[in-house]
Amino acid sequence: MLEPHDTVAVALSGGKDSVTLLRVLWKLERRFPPARLIALTVDEGISGYRGEAISISREVCEDLKIEHVVVSFDELFGVTMDDVASRRNELKPCSYCGVLRRKALNESARRLGATKLATAHNLDDEAQTALINVMHGDVERILQASQTTTKAPASFIPRIKPLAEVLERETALYAYASGVRFQTTPCPHGHDALRGDIRVMLNRLELKRPGLKYTIARSFERLSETAEKIEERRAFRACKICGDPTPNDVCEACLMLRTLKTGSAIAFEGTPLTDRSR
Repeated sequence: MLEPHDTVAVALSGGKDSVTLLRVLWKLERRFPPARLIALTVDEGISGYRGEAISISREVCEDLKIEHVVVSFDELFGVTMDDVASRRNELKPCSYCGVLRRKALNESARRLGATKLATAHNLDDEAQTALINVMHGDVERILQASQTTTKAPASFIPRIKPLAEVLERETALYAYASGVRFQTTPCPHGHDALRGDIRVMLNRLELKRPGLKYTIARSFERLSETAEKIEERRAFRACKICGDPTPNDVCEACLMLRTLKTGSAIAFEGTPLTDRSR
């Protein structure tokens, strides 16, 4: 996943997974002097929630002496998640948040000169996402998500997920054992997201059938054999609005931002607007 001279932007939310990832990469970085770490925190604009996370993230970075950069939805997109949640939108807040956060991370990592963007998705996240895609009938997203590498324009920063085969409970144990502070407060806008229901279901099944989460994640990796066909059919191109890489004429983030501004879900050519609830 990493090269000795990489500049790695680590998506730091202040939660147990991202704090664990940052500490692990920090230990590795000390063995490779040419490498560089930057912690990148996205402020989605959620009152009573994100402020604590930013404070924790800042504290962790000061302790490890890692550069810390905070970017906001308001600064990048002119909208906050509190604004989005207060409206009667066609999609749930988590759908907007997930898409816009990914765009914010990619754009900010590019500005910082990062060669890799590391996210703290764990095995639970991967299994949950796989089942969510199945429930949405999103075959193409399933196949694209299973690829280990993606042929994309230079504007797309390669993403790595070092914790993708680690159970969530293990990252929690590491965080507690390390004695670091991390945010435990749940997002106030995520109470009715589909991911929460999937999480509960998988945890119950894992108790009865240990290893199930790993099996689900591995099953979707095997679909990578057909991913190349999808990539050829839906090659990445530049978004007509912002220039970011997208398989459609307009990227999902720009489509959502236009929907938020106009109040109507006007789809562009070949660009579906669907509720991801992530």
